[in-house]
Amino acid sequence: MNPSELQAKAAGNNRQLQPIGEILVGKGLVTREQLDKCLQKQKGSSKRLGEIFVQEGILNQDQLNQALAERLGVEHVGLAEYQVDSLAANMVPEKLARRYGAIPIKFLDENTLQVAMVDPTNVFAIDDLRMITGYDIRPAIASAEDVFGLIAKLHRLGDAVDEELAQEKDDYLAEAPVSADIRDAAAEAPIIKLVNGVITQGVDDGASDLHFEPQEKELVIRFRIDGVLHEIMSVPKRMQAGVLSRIKVMADMDIAERRIPQDGRIGLTVGGKPIDVRVASMPTVYGEKIVLRLLDKSSVLLGLSDLGFSGKALARFEKAYRKPYGAILVTGPTGSGKSTTLYATLNVLNSREKNIITVEDPVEYRLPGINQTQINPKAGLTFASGLRSILRSDPDIVMVGEIRDKETARIAIESALTGHLVLSTLHTNDAPGALTRLSEMGVEPFLTASAIECVLAQRLARRLCRHCRKPFEPSDEALKQGGFPEDVLGQGITIYRATGCPRCNNTGYKGRLGIYEVMLVSEAIERLTIERKSADEISRVAQAEGMVSLREDGIQKVLDGLTSVEEIGRVIV
Repeated sequence: MNPSELQAKAAGNNRQLQPIGEILVGKGLVTREQLDKCLQKQKGSSKRLGEIFVQEGILNQDQLNQALAERLGVEHVGLAEYQVDSLAANMVPEKLARRYGAIPIKFLDENTLQVAMVDPTNVFAIDDLRMITGYDIRPAIASAEDVFGLIAKLHRLGDAVDEELAQEKDDYLAEAPVSADIRDAAAEAPIIKLVNGVITQGVDDGASDLHFEPQEKELVIRFRIDGVLHEIMSVPKRMQAGVLSRIKVMADMDIAERRIPQDGRIGLTVGGKPIDVRVASMPTVYGEKIVLRLLDKSSVLLGLSDLGFSGKALARFEKAYRKPYGAILVTGPTGSGKSTTLYATLNVLNSREKNIITVEDPVEYRLPGINQTQINPKAGLTFASGLRSILRSDPDIVMVGEIRDKETARIAIESALTGHLVLSTLHTNDAPGALTRLSEMGVEPFLTASAIECVLAQRLARRLCRHCRKPFEPSDEALKQGGFPEDVLGQGITIYRATGCPRCNNTGYKGRLGIYEVMLVSEAIERLTIERKSADEISRVAQAEGMVSLREDGIQKVLDGLTSVEEIGRVIV
């Protein structure tokens, strides 16, 4: 179908295209009040009305696409369960498919090709696809997640391995020792293709870490996705030296040194997104293990509301960070999202009128307008010495990556008492435990009580896949065991469980959200801190004053259908 035919068909269905809002109201998917509210939000915004419905949680993307398909007179396809014709899909180059958000899915007849598109009204894309393929194009609408996910899956990593092994002329070569010249091995095209493909797939899958793990007979590659490791593929042992050397060359590491751990960094652009890659190697009995930490620069632009804060928790936290001085501590285990929360807070506070300086280990994201310092213990630049230098540089806001020792803690606390807003992280299990932890580190309780304005404890829980989550009605006994409040018992509530589908790699989860506990330090909590009371006693008073505990916040997110009881049990003791 050419563009004019598409327009003619749409016009034939309805001489004047019916507004999408009216279609949604007519289908019973949206109320008139919701439509009016979203139309108001659309004013002064560059977003389409459908995007606002999805953003507000009124519709999911599939519901919106079905309505758009009806409006335009095209088919709606869900690609997660669709049997795509690989011959058709390969007719369009990957770069062009990504540019237009379009992928051919099947031949309708000898002259017509059906193409799944994010935007089937893009007549320029349809024109180009018709010229490239030589077929008439019949567009169908599909979600961006499905289209780009399918494009990524069609770019198989196994091709690089097969290409490398196909170069072997005789079977005995597979058992031959690896070439001594590892630079030559790293320069082979299949090796480069494999490494680039692994990194690209890691970005597309939303992985935070890529693990290259040498085993006795193979090199295993695993991705950490939403906090959980998944084995992706294994590479023949003879390719191990080439793959690992290629990564070390990219990270500007010493490829001849395999006896000691090394660190490096790679700057990449993947699918138009700038990605920083932190590389760490360490020797193991079967060779060097290398871990790549993927830092998506676009994620640092997230607002606090995008991280999973409830309205009440965000209001309490904002009350603290809007003060001109005092200390704000973010606590939780490694990998609980503390740095992301601090960066999001700095983004809110950043302005031309403020001098913001950070000292970090390492600097994970580079923020415009903020002075960031990376510690270097070998050169004598530690958190404590860096913090002293910061205080001589006339700062308004100071961010210390982590309070690890008594000296850093003391300087941070004294800085908060002398008119600076100080943000930092600390390793404790909950918010009240931060006050007793500082006392254990040797900071006088009266200083802690006076300086700390707020302690935020957090965890990261996996978000249920919205496409395959299944509702069920738990028994009251199960709710009691899960720690649900008494007022929900006997109410016949509906919550959701994970099942698994192709869109979430059959895990039942896609993405993560924060679980938060925000404790404001009141006069009563100050007194308990000075008296060296236990964290349990401080917690009881804080909850009486309105603090929602980690478990309570997690349970509320289960009731909201965002995560599961099992996931809350996994991340919160």
